[in-house]
Amino acid sequence: MTELIPTINEIVKYGLQPNLTVTDKEKLLERHLVKIYDLYFDIEYKFDKTNFPDLDKSKFPDIRKNVESNFRDYGFYKTILDINDFQTFVDIGTGDAIDDLLDIITDLIELKWRIENNSLADGLWFFEHVFRTHTQQHILDLLNFMKQKNG
Repeated sequence: MTELIPTINEIVKYGLQPNLTVTDKEKLLERHLVKIYDLYFDIEYKFDKTNFPDLDKSKFPDIRKNVESNFRDYGFYKTILDINDFQTFVDIGTGDAIDDLLDIITDLIELKWRIENNSLADGLWFFEHVFRTHTQQHILDLLNFMKQKNG
């Protein structure tokens, strides 16, 4: 898990800083998203029963605005709502690559905050929970968007 915080930092910078000049920005983002996904499988912790404070999200910068400035060609995409529906083929929805990255960044900021301010166990518990219920789908959707966009 020594790679977790550095990998988080590489992803969240796109939401914390506007107009970053990074060579191969999308390739690096893709690499770090896959790394976070991979690190999820290595989570091991003992549950920490301490009643920790919550992160004050009101202090976040305008993450959406920063993501938009860093990925100007990201936006809406079509998605299939029920991939197993072979009967109707009409269950199509709309996704948003900016929102996917925004949610991933927000989850990772909280994960890092919990590790640094609460405990490693609390952070890893949060990682396991939020990844399975939220972040994982956004990563998959964003990676699919990136693949479709770039061929």
